[in-house]
Amino acid sequence: MLIPKTHPRAASLYIREKLVHGFRDGLAVEEGLLAHGRGEMFDYLIGEKTTKTARKAIKAAARTLLTAKSPVISVNGNVASLCPKEIVELSKITGAKIEVNLFYASEKRKKTIAQTLKKNGAKEILGIDSRFSKRITKLDSARRIVDKRGIFSADVVLVPLEDGDRTIALKKFGKNVITFDLNPMSRTAQTADITIVDNITRGIHLLIDTCKKLSKEELEEKPKFDNKKNLKKSILIIRKNLRRMANA
Repeated sequence: MLIPKTHPRAASLYIREKLVHGFRDGLAVEEGLLAHGRGEMFDYLIGEKTTKTARKAIKAAARTLLTAKSPVISVNGNVASLCPKEIVELSKITGAKIEVNLFYASEKRKKTIAQTLKKNGAKEILGIDSRFSKRITKLDSARRIVDKRGIFSADVVLVPLEDGDRTIALKKFGKNVITFDLNPMSRTAQTADITIVDNITRGIHLLIDTCKKLSKEELEEKPKFDNKKNLKKSILIIRKNLRRMANA
């Protein structure tokens, strides 16, 4: 049973329980639980809220997804555990394909994730049928195997809760990469074109709403988004909160 939302620490505890259930259901792996623990720490350091810098990145991400020719949302076990319904909704709004891509890959887990996404309304899930498999060069992990109809041919890839090696490989492969990463200093955050430094369970709702609200005029605009500058602001927020905690 999930933690009641009336609990004093409802948000973080509820998220934690969702991931534990995802692990028990075969969506996530033990390593994913460890990665989530690291993310919880950084979420605490940014104040457990969506910052102005995150909102700026979310708007840039929404514009990029909506104007892309072949956007793809990459889904791993943690993402499938935490926000499958939202991933499907974002896919429908942006026209992005959904592809399962795992570091600790197994056919059983891929199918379990695909089934979860379909239960939440997805019509087609890529990355399941080996007949369409292609490889991303200069990448050693199982994540090098992608679907030629999806990530392989995409111009924009949303890679929430990503590992740094594949983000670097995707960039070298000519992809425009968007990510959710609570650690603004990680290789993923520093390498991506647009990094949303926010908890995905909060930020994805705002991303969906922003995609719905962007006007035609706003989509036609091409404002510059400086990811490095935005990340520096996130790091400054963490430093400010650390000084406040030290002086408390």
